[in-house]
Amino acid sequence: MTVTDLSLSPKTPARPSALAALKARLVAPPAAPKRVQFDRPLMPWLLLAPQLVIVAVFFYWPSAQAITSSFYLEDPFGLGSSFVGLANYTDALSSAEYRKIAAFTVFFAAVVAALSLAIGMVLAVKADKVIRGRSAYRTALIAVYAIAPPVAGLMGMMLFDQHIGPLVRFAALFGWDMKVGLDYWDTAFAMVVVAVWLHIPYNFIFILSGLQAIPAAVREAAVIDCASPLRRFLTVVLPLLTPTVFFLTIINLTYALFDTFALIDVMVKDKPANNPMTLVYKVYLDGFRGNDFGGSSAQSVILMVVVLVLTLFQFRYIERRVHYG
Repeated sequence: MTVTDLSLSPKTPARPSALAALKARLVAPPAAPKRVQFDRPLMPWLLLAPQLVIVAVFFYWPSAQAITSSFYLEDPFGLGSSFVGLANYTDALSSAEYRKIAAFTVFFAAVVAALSLAIGMVLAVKADKVIRGRSAYRTALIAVYAIAPPVAGLMGMMLFDQHIGPLVRFAALFGWDMKVGLDYWDTAFAMVVVAVWLHIPYNFIFILSGLQAIPAAVREAAVIDCASPLRRFLTVVLPLLTPTVFFLTIINLTYALFDTFALIDVMVKDKPANNPMTLVYKVYLDGFRGNDFGGSSAQSVILMVVVLVLTLFQFRYIERRVHYG
């Protein structure tokens, strides 16, 4: 038997090359992720128990109490209550003052949410391009978020003060006699400015994080395909930011409807009655100052239903335009 015959014998196994082994490893499907399993079925519920207790105590129980109180006319001192059915709801919805406050709330929430999101996005896009002094620039923009809403309201009162307010003097240069606290729309303008200024850093943080998560290869390809920076942003960058923008839209509306309570309270407290307010502040005034607990509860239930419908509408229709992944 020759050497050639020995080399071609089927009994001699052929050793796979390193390239073939590497290809096999690359083509092989990834291992399935390990599932975390608990030895005892009650362990997951025990881990969730603290959060469930907090949600039940601070959300579900107060909501149930508000719904129950909305059907009663209660004594201010808690000595008794009378069942009135839907009278509290009809009184609120048939009131011209309530409809006026509701219309202003819609206007205030839409303007604050849109402006804070738009300005935060512009600042985030500009900050993403800064090379020198990037940390100082971002810190200066984010630092505003550390200001508490009551403090922001107090600062707004000082900025729009009739005697020492620099913004009032600046408006006077253009012939605008601004009277915050006396004129309805002047006070509304001041409230919108302070609310937007306070919430811009929140949008800035999330949008800047979303911009930094876009791969560099995608940006380079966009520069080649789109010469215009605006068109490049609208056709490439903004679609990739839609999950972040959708999340911030919901957060901004929630902020404008609820989290501006302390700011509005500081800016319109102890002022003449002809001042704008939101529905949340109207609930507070009727409940804690007017001692109308039944009417205040009915207004809170109406607001809760409106927010629920708005959230469902956003997830049902707006989320269709959101591209994940």
